[in-house]
Amino acid sequence: MQTPWPSPEPRMDQAAGLSTMNRKKPVNVIAVTGGKGGVGKTSVAINLALSMRLAGREVMLLDADLGLANVDVLLGLQPAFNLSHVLEGKCKLADTILQGPLGLQIVPASSGQQRMAELSHAEHAGLVRAFSELDRPLDTLIVDTAAGISDSVVTFTQAAQEVLVVVCNEPASLTDAYALIKVLSRDHGVSRLQIVPNMVRHAAEGRELFDNLSRVADRFLDVTLAFPGAIPYDELLRKSIQKQRAVVEAYPNSPSSAAFRALARRAEQWTPPEGARGPLEFFVERLVDRAAATA
Repeated sequence: MQTPWPSPEPRMDQAAGLSTMNRKKPVNVIAVTGGKGGVGKTSVAINLALSMRLAGREVMLLDADLGLANVDVLLGLQPAFNLSHVLEGKCKLADTILQGPLGLQIVPASSGQQRMAELSHAEHAGLVRAFSELDRPLDTLIVDTAAGISDSVVTFTQAAQEVLVVVCNEPASLTDAYALIKVLSRDHGVSRLQIVPNMVRHAAEGRELFDNLSRVADRFLDVTLAFPGAIPYDELLRKSIQKQRAVVEAYPNSPSSAAFRALARRAEQWTPPEGARGPLEFFVERLVDRAAATA
């Protein structure tokens, strides 16, 4: 018998969430990635970010799919500046920030610029370093990376405390997700990843996808995979994308909205590791310092 999806619960009152927020916690940096395109990675990043806003967090969403950015498109926003202008020295990072739905802060990137898709590691690190300029309250930074195993993906996942890998029930999605996990764990020291099955027909399917991927990883890789939940296939989510709105805002009682809020609650329980990974340790440290200064 298939496990039913949980009934959607009412949205948390935003003011109540803000009044209980613990501003002394470190900034939580979450990278959302995927082995291939078309798995709904950006939709997961947007709706997770907005679900955390609904829970009273100060959230910023960074579109780090530098050559094929579409966070602004999915939300119907028209940025005057984006990350390409920061690299060109035409503006500061703070000048790019958009106010999205529910007060979500969004840093847009450019789309259709091959130059942005081929940045060097030093240029990627420079973009990360630009975050030290920001001086505003921030609890959570969600990074929507590109798909695949490019230098961009490696740079931003190394800078994160948690990495979410979005998969769907397609052989290519699972194969590419495993390849991504293999590269991140073996070559870049990312030893803990959260696996989020997307567009599944029932809860048992999501668990089965995770179990299949986890069995292979346990056998061949030194990595810990976790299952924070799955996102159901939902016509209302498709409808919200057509309207250029997030489903958690447009259809808060939909099955996918309930799943995103559940994912956000689990994300609140993740304990950041001591320090950060790799050569980008200053990234998280600077964010923590900024948050402490405004507490």
